[in-house]
Amino acid sequence: MLASKYVKINYNSYDDFVKNYKIKAPKDFNFAFDVVDEIAKNDPNKKAIVWCNYENKEKIFTFNDIKNESNCAANFFKYLGIKKGDSVMLILKRRFEYWHCVIALHKIGALVIPVSHLLAKKEIEYRVKTATVKTIIAIADEKIIKTINCVKDNCFGLKNLISVNGYASGWLEYNCEIKKFKNVFHRSVNNNDIAVLDKFLLYFTSGTTGMPKMVCHNFLYPLGHILTARFWQNLDDDSLHLTVADTGWAKASWGKIYGQWLCGASVFIYDYDRFNHCDLIEKVSKYCITSFCAPPTVYRHLIQVDLSKYDLSKLKYVESAGEPLSPEVFYKFKNSTGLCIKEGFGQTETVVFVANFPWVNVKPGSIGKPSPGWDLDIIDKNNKSCGIYKKGRLIIRIKKKKPIGFFSGYYKDKTLTNSVFIKDMYDTGDVVYKDKDGYIWFIGRADDVIKSSGYRIGPFEIESILMEHPSVFECAVTGIPDVIRGTIVKATIVLANGYIATNELVIELQNYVKENTAPYKYPRIIEFVNELPKTTSGKIKRKEIRDRSLKI
Repeated sequence: MLASKYVKINYNSYDDFVKNYKIKAPKDFNFAFDVVDEIAKNDPNKKAIVWCNYENKEKIFTFNDIKNESNCAANFFKYLGIKKGDSVMLILKRRFEYWHCVIALHKIGALVIPVSHLLAKKEIEYRVKTATVKTIIAIADEKIIKTINCVKDNCFGLKNLISVNGYASGWLEYNCEIKKFKNVFHRSVNNNDIAVLDKFLLYFTSGTTGMPKMVCHNFLYPLGHILTARFWQNLDDDSLHLTVADTGWAKASWGKIYGQWLCGASVFIYDYDRFNHCDLIEKVSKYCITSFCAPPTVYRHLIQVDLSKYDLSKLKYVESAGEPLSPEVFYKFKNSTGLCIKEGFGQTETVVFVANFPWVNVKPGSIGKPSPGWDLDIIDKNNKSCGIYKKGRLIIRIKKKKPIGFFSGYYKDKTLTNSVFIKDMYDTGDVVYKDKDGYIWFIGRADDVIKSSGYRIGPFEIESILMEHPSVFECAVTGIPDVIRGTIVKATIVLANGYIATNELVIELQNYVKENTAPYKYPRIIEFVNELPKTTSGKIKRKEIRDRSLKI
């Protein structure tokens, strides 16, 4: 695997890993040329992508295919005037053309901006304007095309509209246009070469508060994901990995391209319009997936079915990220499959910086131990280091050099960038604690922690208990104002099939929490809903729940 060119890939222990893991980063590294084209040269028939959709159409792309397709696309984009530093927005769901376009844009040096297909008009317009987007490449979905057409005249810098897998009036059709261009694209060797600190990838964070931030990464970012793919997802040259994520979400960069290809793994893409957990696990079985990563929501669905009906004998590693994984889900999945879900933790601003690595015995509920090269600490309100079992804010110490995979800053916003740093510390905004063995336990976002009658209450600890009750399929715990206690705990619950919302069930759930944790933590208010509001990346929007509670 090419990862061995940049890091040592075999270690004897976690201590050996922490002590000796170092990335050798070339000054001219470009993932498209140095990974994709390099593999295509040395092993042209190696599988890069195994793609299928809900209609059971299938396509396999080798690394040589990706090289040729991306070269055609790069020549097409260059013909349109797209150049180094230009912002290009991609709205491609899980279409395989996403990978062709991304690699092509990396070869040119353009700034790649993937976004979700679920965005509304104002959200698209905001992103195009704030990121100065010059080109949009979007799947030819009627709703998506209509949304963009409604805002394009307000976006004066927008020059090119390109549709994929279908025609749209006034748009260039990608699949037709690239046939006009050669599949040879040479790496530049003049003074306009792409530098590793140039703008490479930009994500709009799906935060729970405020307008989305523009998280910008440089060309070294893929090397940071060797940690993610090799040492958390346990990938190698023989792996076929599936990460459940839309390409508009940063999780796709974590699990669908960079680290995976650096490790020589193939990525499996299941292109569907509507999530169905039975279809998903059937694909895992049929295609002999070896490594699988999904948010806890997916695992909550999977444990509802009889997994023994599926052949999962090739599945060796399973991972979770994006939301806290409750011990209840962990144990149910393990009992059904024999596999331990290995939680990993990071942000859009980073690669994985805490995880359950191969040498780490999983403690259900813990997000694992720190990644090497990432100097983590937990600090109190006075910015002093906390002791073990003391809750505090998780920070990353940035002294002279940022770790590879750490973001360049919030694009076009120095004030916002500076706001997340305290001297040489980056404040993640997450509240955690560390146990005596060095494991880190997630409590919640700093703005989600509930303070009631002088007590600090983490939503996740209550959610974990509620999830153990058979009536609860999904839940979110928030705080709402109270005259006497300052804040009281509220649980918003989606019921499992077969259960009906009643006052008796409310009392039963309240007593269940009282019986399993400190009584002051129980939810004094319980609301039953059909679904929880979530961001496009699948995170629960607790702010929306809090705001709605205030209006009731």
